Amino acid sequence: MADSMMSKAATMEIPISSNGDSRNLAEDDSLEQDLQQVMVSGPNLNETSIVSGGYGGTTEGIIPTSSIKDLRMKSRGVNIAPSQIAACRIARQSEDIPCIPGSNMHHASSNSSMTAEEATRGIAVEKFDIMKKWGLNTYKCTKQMISERFGRGSRTVDLELEAQIEVLRETKRKYENVLRLARALTNHFYSMVQTQHALGDTFADLSLKSPELRDEFGYNAETQKLLCKNGETLLGAINYFVSSINTLVNKTMEDTLMTIKMYENARLEFDAHRADLEELNMGPRDAVTMARIEAAQQQYQIHKEKYERLRSDVTIKLKFLEENKVKVMHKQLLLFHNAISAYFAGNQQQLEQTLKEFNIKLKPPGADKPSWLEEQ
Repeated sequence: MADSMMSKAATMEIPISSNGDSRNLAEDDSLEQDLQQVMVSGPNLNETSIVSGGYGGTTEGIIPTSSIKDLRMKSRGVNIAPSQIAACRIARQSEDIPCIPGSNMHHASSNSSMTAEEATRGIAVEKFDIMKKWGLNTYKCTKQMISERFGRGSRTVDLELEAQIEVLRETKRKYENVLRLARALTNHFYSMVQTQHALGDTFADLSLKSPELRDEFGYNAETQKLLCKNGETLLGAINYFVSSINTLVNKTMEDTLMTIKMYENARLEFDAHRADLEELNMGPRDAVTMARIEAAQQQYQIHKEKYERLRSDVTIKLKFLEENKVKVMHKQLLLFHNAISAYFAGNQQQLEQTLKEFNIKLKPPGADKPSWLEEQ
């Protein structure tokens, strides 16, 4: 039984010489390919050796791991110089670090990926801090607003400035009503002018087709055309009036109201941090509380300066807005009065002179319509 097992092991033994070439199966290409595949996909052995053969294998069957690595790299299509292999072996023996040719590229890519990951982590931490500060500030402002609504908290009030702001809001509402009515007048008057124009064309056509009423239709056609021309002139004046009122209400006043809104938000933040500082001052004075009081004092000072700066901006803008409003409305009301009076008096020369005084240029008929080239 033992002899049969030894003979079986002897038949399974594949002797390999020290240079790694097959002794008996050199022509067998399939066996060589299988051996290369095993060495490529096999485990990464460092300082071990593989013994080929049975129980009675000789020293000729020992294959160094470095030879397997060389063959593995060659099977992957990587050309390895002998100097690179020697340098790797010296580095492995001196520093006990596994060395693979071409590993510097992998280290560089790993370092760059780590740097990118650290940068991403830093951005995330910064965004988290911003959200944390925003959340705390929003909580304090909401708490202050609710306290003011229920009459439990105190608020900073500038009585003179608050009165001016309320007057501005009331003035804006009234001017918006004037603007709405002026636009309605423009639309209705435009419809009337278009009707007069169509009526004049109809009278002119009937004067050609009705010889017995040619003079009567002709007179009425000329009258409607003259009214249409004067109506277009008046429309130019009214449109200029509407445009100026719209600029005053929706741009100048709105800009001042936006600054007022920023001022009110700054006032709310200032009162919120003031209440927070007062609450901390009434508490115990240990080390942690003193640090919080110091931080609250800094925030209080920052928001106080912001509040005072915006209050000064609102005061200046309200002053300039009042001066601008008086100047603009004086000019526009005079234009509106002169144009309406001249039109209904039938004074065409005075109506045209009014437009010249205010530098109003009428657009020729069809000027708003795009050209045929622009329509393409």
